Amino acid sequence: MSGDPRARETWAVFKIMGEFVEGFETLRPVWPAVSIFGSARIRPGHPYYRQAVRIAAALSAAGFSIITGGGPGVMEAANRGARRGRGKSIGLSIELPKEQKPNRFAEIQLEFEHFFARKVMFVKYASGFVALPGGFGTLDEMFEAFTLKQTGKIHDFPVVLFGTKFWGGLVRWIKQRLLAEKLISPRDLELFTVTDDVNEVVRVIETHHLERVRQRGERAARRETP
Repeated sequence: MSGDPRARETWAVFKIMGEFVEGFETLRPVWPAVSIFGSARIRPGHPYYRQAVRIAAALSAAGFSIITGGGPGVMEAANRGARRGRGKSIGLSIELPKEQKPNRFAEIQLEFEHFFARKVMFVKYASGFVALPGGFGTLDEMFEAFTLKQTGKIHDFPVVLFGTKFWGGLVRWIKQRLLAEKLISPRDLELFTVTDDVNEVVRVIETHHLERVRQRGERAARRETP
């Protein structure tokens, strides 16, 4: 390859294309799926870890594959729970300066160099998002989902924030600042659901998925893209 930086940028396009192609080919058969997000810093035995196992197990039992970031913490817990049901357990890991090993509970593993390609995979085959307590990465995925739904750039699907105590302060801020100052519309509060009930997580996602399939037909539903 030429030493010209512009030539390296051109070749980078092919690597990016390769990530998309591999993601599409690998994940197409796992639909319908639910993407679950949460902190990588949580350890087994922590309440958030146990909650993620329960949520993923219940969704997997309902027939949904589970997609996570493939790392430790809540991601590991969700992949672990997925294997207790009939859905697939998928981990989409990312190359980071500090090595983060994929967890052993994801039976399908993909590694990405580019965050934006990975983000597309979280959305493309998802019938819903579930956000458990987490840090900047979790907030990033959650607010991007809000934005994509708000702007109509993706098909509508439920975004569930699990943990009323954890998310309550953020929801109050959204209402007291963004809504009060008319920076969002009242209907934007319908972009997400907040709950502590695992059964409600399954009900919300399953009801929406079945209605989508009924309205558009399974073939049309499979064609949906971000």
